[in-house]
Amino acid sequence: MPCDEKITISNGVLSVPDRPIIPFIEGDGTGPDIWRAAVRVLDAAVAKAYGGTREIVWKEVYAGEKSFNMGLGWLPDETLAAFREYRVGIKGPLTTPIGGGIRSLNVALRQELDLYVCLRPVRYIKGVPSPVKRPELVDMVIFRENTEDIYAGIEWAEGTPEAKKVIEFLQREMGVKKIRFPETSGIGIKPVSREGSERLMEAAIEYALKNGRKSVTIVHKGNIMKFTEGAFKNWGYELAATRYRDRTVSQRESWILGNVEKNPKMTAKDNARSIEPGFDNMTPAQQESVLAEVEATLALRPTHGDGKWRNMLLIKDAIADITLQQTITRADEFDVLATTNLNGDYLSDALAAQVGGIGIAPGGNINYRTGHAIFEATHGTAPKYANLDKVNPGSVILSGVMMLDYLGWTEAAELINGSLDRTIGSRRVTYDFARLMRAEGMDDVEELKCSAFADELIRNMQT
Repeated sequence: MPCDEKITISNGVLSVPDRPIIPFIEGDGTGPDIWRAAVRVLDAAVAKAYGGTREIVWKEVYAGEKSFNMGLGWLPDETLAAFREYRVGIKGPLTTPIGGGIRSLNVALRQELDLYVCLRPVRYIKGVPSPVKRPELVDMVIFRENTEDIYAGIEWAEGTPEAKKVIEFLQREMGVKKIRFPETSGIGIKPVSREGSERLMEAAIEYALKNGRKSVTIVHKGNIMKFTEGAFKNWGYELAATRYRDRTVSQRESWILGNVEKNPKMTAKDNARSIEPGFDNMTPAQQESVLAEVEATLALRPTHGDGKWRNMLLIKDAIADITLQQTITRADEFDVLATTNLNGDYLSDALAAQVGGIGIAPGGNINYRTGHAIFEATHGTAPKYANLDKVNPGSVILSGVMMLDYLGWTEAAELINGSLDRTIGSRRVTYDFARLMRAEGMDDVEELKCSAFADELIRNMQT
């Protein structure tokens, strides 16, 4: 049997041995229940897919309440060191400490290891109860920036000397007059950098190109926060138009090129009027800017014209609040989404509700440049259900599927995906889905314990 080995990376490509050492944190609350179920499913899929030639060597590490009760603290240095050394890991839900110190163990892990992408695929599994009419249209992948925005945790409480000092600086030195109640305001700072935005957008585009996706939508609130969210949008477009010029087309470029293909005699000014209905009411400087955009796009005709742009990755953007609406009403118009941190948090949970809820929503936190990744159950610890062998293990199982895909072990990942489709389709499910199915009039539902659901998944695996 081959030796247990570490995962390595060279020139951006992971090298995965046949027996990789994978650190895991079982999690708090329901974490032990769902981990015991999930690890059996993952091991069974690997064994079945590769006939015993591959195997995951699990290494338990500690964080959260279990770690604290063992006297190791909430997030031991040894745990961070293990994730750094072995590169890829997985975790269950963790308790957030009350009071001072680390505000969120999940955020701490992401920031300490610079896991700058929060990857959240959202796919409908046939048979899962959904509150929307057409859940089968939902097949999106969210790339959420993971280290900046308000999650950087730069803030000061109302009434503290630090808050007063910052407010005084803003008012006296920066001329800020928009703090309505300065004496009773807490203050936070929202950093959004070009480097952080570009590496997130790079990851989203690379994923879309590799997986044959049709579009990347930049989700932002740049109409209000022009120099943070607006800059995130602009930097995303610039990256696509420079580094990926031969493989991408922006939505506005597609309009301009499409206009000329329909009407080769169209003037640049008429093209500008078409993409900007208020063109004739613009200032001369604004009109010149739009005309320059049209001319620059028409210069792309040798590489993008004659319909060639239709086979390229479409880069577009959408305001965050409209996106939350249209991912419900026009789900099939969205594919890969690149978002800032807070917007991605809202969006990923809202989309999860359309396909069965947070209980089966997987997630991964990844640094594509170093190869470090931690996959995780995205829900909370649900302590009232702890040790009852009751809750749905789907979130951590599907996060394990993401991990298998990341390792390149796609055959094992596909075994689990197929088994989930068959198991849920047969209506042998845990209590959460059973309750929803019965509410929709499905009487032939069999409610399974967490461990029994894992058994059923293993039985339903087919090569």
